[in-house]
Amino acid sequence: MTIEAIFDLGKLVVIVAGLYAAFALYVAHRRPGWTLAFERRRLALLWALLVMAAGVKVTEDVLGGESGPVDRAVLIFVRDIVPDALHPVFAVITLSGSAAKLVPLTLLAVAGLLWHGRRFEAWLVAASTVGGAGVVYVVKTLVGRERPQLWATQWYWGSSFPSGHTLVVAAFATALALSIARLRPGARDAVVSAAFIWTLLVAWSRLVLGVHWPTDVLAAACIGAALPLAISLGDEFNRGR
Repeated sequence: MTIEAIFDLGKLVVIVAGLYAAFALYVAHRRPGWTLAFERRRLALLWALLVMAAGVKVTEDVLGGESGPVDRAVLIFVRDIVPDALHPVFAVITLSGSAAKLVPLTLLAVAGLLWHGRRFEAWLVAASTVGGAGVVYVVKTLVGRERPQLWATQWYWGSSFPSGHTLVVAAFATALALSIARLRPGARDAVVSAAFIWTLLVAWSRLVLGVHWPTDVLAAACIGAALPLAISLGDEFNRGR
């Protein structure tokens, strides 16, 4: 299993490096106007390619039925290391990724950005959140993966893959962090860290509550973060920033 994991990681690195090199050549020979934006956003581009490739790889493993034993082992491990007394805390954390919380948060964020005259940022938050919810609905319907049944859990709508809470939180939090970073560049590290921590906590809560497999939340986090990253980078390259 360890050798296979190392091989998969190496393959992922090679894929990301190849995509990055191909894009660099494209910019150099076909889009010289993008050179400045490319040089300034190298790390963001690498991160976007990484999360996209990781999301695709995990999805491939799930569809191929290759993740079952690892999923089960990791889920049992998570349940074992988290005391029962903390489960109510994670139940509260998971609510922060529910539609009842994210819909008003999205409306508030969009309204605030529009108030400050930031129409693209408002669109980024709205498109990422709504797009993420759409991806969840479509993929859940198409994949139809059964949720874990290792212990009694609360019922949630839809199939297990991907984790809707995790994906939409990742999309909303990443989009909002990118928007705030554009308004306040000095706050970039703080807001990106906050987005990462929120997504991580919601993803972990889904495992603690036993309602998703680990690959459900991993793929969801990658796909959710990739949506606003792709939209934001596309805008920056098109404007030559």
